[in-house]
Amino acid sequence: MILASQSVFFTCIWVTLMPNAFAAAEIEKLQQRCSSSVTRTRKQETRMRKDDSTKVWPLKYEQLLHIEDHDFAMRPGFGKSPVPVGIDVQIESIDSISEVNMDFTMTFYLRHYWKDERLSFPSTTNKSMTFDHRLIKKIWVPDVFFVHSKRSFIHDTTVENIMLRVRPDGNVLFSLRITVSAMCFMDFSRFPLDTQNCSLELESYAYNEEDLMLYWKHGNKSLNTDEHISLSQFFIEEFSASSGFAFYSSTGWYNRLFINFVLRRHVFFFVLQTYFPAMLMVILSWVSFWIDRRAVPARVSLGITTVLTMSTIISGMSASMPQVSYIKAVDVYLWVSSLFVFLSIIEYAAVNYLTTVEERKQFRKTGKISGMYNIDVVQAMAFDGCYHDSETDLDQTSISLHSEEDSIRGRFTGSPSADSPRIKRRKSLGGHTGRIILENNHVIDTYSRILFPIVYIIFNLVYWGIYV
Repeated sequence: MILASQSVFFTCIWVTLMPNAFAAAEIEKLQQRCSSSVTRTRKQETRMRKDDSTKVWPLKYEQLLHIEDHDFAMRPGFGKSPVPVGIDVQIESIDSISEVNMDFTMTFYLRHYWKDERLSFPSTTNKSMTFDHRLIKKIWVPDVFFVHSKRSFIHDTTVENIMLRVRPDGNVLFSLRITVSAMCFMDFSRFPLDTQNCSLELESYAYNEEDLMLYWKHGNKSLNTDEHISLSQFFIEEFSASSGFAFYSSTGWYNRLFINFVLRRHVFFFVLQTYFPAMLMVILSWVSFWIDRRAVPARVSLGITTVLTMSTIISGMSASMPQVSYIKAVDVYLWVSSLFVFLSIIEYAAVNYLTTVEERKQFRKTGKISGMYNIDVVQAMAFDGCYHDSETDLDQTSISLHSEEDSIRGRFTGSPSADSPRIKRRKSLGGHTGRIILENNHVIDTYSRILFPIVYIIFNLVYWGIYV
């Protein structure tokens, strides 16, 4: 019984394991077949790649340029002479110039030229290879920055505007499209008749003159501009390129390149907005010299109006300018014009005071004002605009009683009465107004009519002769 049970048990185990053994053998055979086919496929692909060598360069540019074989954290020719880096600039536009912030914004193409033998590659056609911004992070490029810059960025629409071109001998062209906002130290002592000199300075940040030498690639011709560059308030007189050195006490001497441009301001805008209105206000203040000295409201209101207008012009000009501590050319003109307006008010104050003193002295001597028209008559003329003849107004009551009768009589006869008092007043107004103004004028007004224009004309001749 025991032997029978053991035989049955071993029989079951053999039946169970035999199919698995056969299956494992089959699997091993399949794996061997697959591995042999994969090996054959790889050999065929390798043979095809060797036959078609044009597909190697685009797919394997890192192997072609030997990027993995070199340490590009170090500059070319490390330990030897400094690497020369040529610079070429194409100015696209000058976007804005701000007097308040004392800066300018410029967009341009910045191109670097240098030679890195580590990037040389074999070529039968001697043609260069062009890459985009993805290769920049893997190789060495000059670390040029802009001195005194406030804001700067590389354009990235639709992709980063960066181009890298490598020749077979290792010569490299690295081009960027950049917008920079940099400081411009302006002098406003002659504003708005000024000329400003601004410059954009380029320099290496890490490498001094012992490691890197910056220079203009084509000398003075390295700086090019578009013909359509124009500004609203300035005329670009000159663009020039220059070079120099900068010294830092902790790191040494550095090569520095300068992009210089001269800007001359268009003055016609300020002539219309500032100079001409100020000139008109000064001339308007002279009108008070021709108004009767007894017309106090007219002369005082005219003087106050011109003073307030000049204050408005000065405030508007100051709001659009930086708060500098020196006097500008426009300040000289506006404040002198304000002085002329202010002196016209002072002139009338002197005339009014001296007239009152003279009349009081005359009244104390004779008891009446001789040689002059009655004060009440002149004041009435100044306020209502009509000349009041003393002889005509002797019997105002009788005139008022007979005025209606005279008017009715004039209607029936078809012509106005020759003896009408109102008509007499109108005729006397036309004949005596000019004589009253001239005879009732003070000597200070007479001199002011001539002296003020002459002095102001001389001031304008001197001012425009100095600043223009």
